Amino acid sequence: MSDQPHVKLFIPGPIEVSEKTYRAMCAPMIGHRGGEFKKLYAGIQPRLQTLFGTSRPVFLSTSSAWGVMEGAIRNLTAKKVLNCMCGAFSDKWFDVAKRCGKDAEALQVEWGCSIEPDMIRAKLATGAFDSLTLIHNETSCGVRNPLPEIAAVLREFPEVMFIVDSVSSFSTQPVPMDELGIDVLLTGSQKALALPPGLALFAVSERAQQRAAAQPGRGYYFDFVEFAKNQEQDMTPSTPAIPLIYALASKLDDIFTEGVEARHARHAALNAQVHEWVRARGFEFFAPEGRRSISLTCVKNNRGLDIAAWIKRLREKHRFAIDGGYGKLKGHTFRISNMGDETPDTIATLLAALDDTLEG
Repeated sequence: MSDQPHVKLFIPGPIEVSEKTYRAMCAPMIGHRGGEFKKLYAGIQPRLQTLFGTSRPVFLSTSSAWGVMEGAIRNLTAKKVLNCMCGAFSDKWFDVAKRCGKDAEALQVEWGCSIEPDMIRAKLATGAFDSLTLIHNETSCGVRNPLPEIAAVLREFPEVMFIVDSVSSFSTQPVPMDELGIDVLLTGSQKALALPPGLALFAVSERAQQRAAAQPGRGYYFDFVEFAKNQEQDMTPSTPAIPLIYALASKLDDIFTEGVEARHARHAALNAQVHEWVRARGFEFFAPEGRRSISLTCVKNNRGLDIAAWIKRLREKHRFAIDGGYGKLKGHTFRISNMGDETPDTIATLLAALDDTLEG
């Protein structure tokens, strides 16, 4: 164990990991091509399918979510991809598509604004695109895009593959993949699932799987066809991060003990608790009403504070960490996470500590 004092994370990822989860990672090592692993892998599938809202298998990738984000571009874009861009991570997806040698077009809005359905309809009506990428919850600026409404537009264009990143929204609210017609739904371990980084989870629709099978240049590590072949044997194409899968199984126990709907309600209540503090302290929200994340809050520095100094005081006095703004928003915003295992009491303790250190 590290000798460094523990600083509790209220940043938007990685987030705090429980002792129970760490202990689960210490289970004895097993071979990843043997019966014990197959039993572990198959045993978590039904609960993962419930969380994904799908009857499709849920694949596990030993990577960050970016691996699957790149893989989705390689597997599904034959003609041109439309990248919906409203923050640092959705903006990066456009760059990734171009680096993969794909014809890509940006649907760009200002950071803090959301992607709206009519914008997408106008672009797809040109007939130029066969895939679209959307980040449901843009972590960099706390914007939550209107996923059900956008999904309704995508149903008007059945030739377009709908690729959705739910990295910082997954398990904080319903994202019913099959009902919405999502073709690839992906997430990562280090956000609301409250696991260490290093594991990506994703599901692929049947029609997307068929598109991938006909697509050249998929590579190997993120080849959807390879994932499907190995899934049939309750295995992964490459060596899996077994300790993280043990941790995932433990976390699924936690989630289903609490209840999925109760978990969603808890995240909404914690988010509202943070929002109440934001308003009471005279701060403003970076994202507009109705388009704000449920898992984190991005706050404008409209009071002109020295955010870096405040974060330093918070860390030194209370051993808590919040985020001082991402990319070009650094110093102009700060972000508070309410994801994972947090409770009304832990959020209240953080908010009290923020008050205590607000003034130098």
